[in-house]
Amino acid sequence: MVDAKKEVVGPDQVWDFLASAGTVYVASGQKTLSFKPDSSNKEELINKATGRTGNLRAPALRIGDDLYIGYNAAMYEGLGS
Repeated sequence: MVDAKKEVVGPDQVWDFLASAGTVYVASGQKTLSFKPDSSNKEELINKATGRTGNLRAPALRIGDDLYIGYNAAMYEGLGS
């Protein structure tokens, strides 16, 4: 697990971190967006997964090959079961 508040993943490291996941889930308001990281969606995924500073949004949670970024309750329901 990466605590994005304690371990800052800055702009230069974001794509490497995202590309290492099989699927990236990003909280966007009440919706959850899912991405399979590749060069065709690189810019969109970086824009959704980072904040105004260019750093990875918190929380960032890796479970197996999947990466969960940001917070919305629906995205995290059922992950612990």
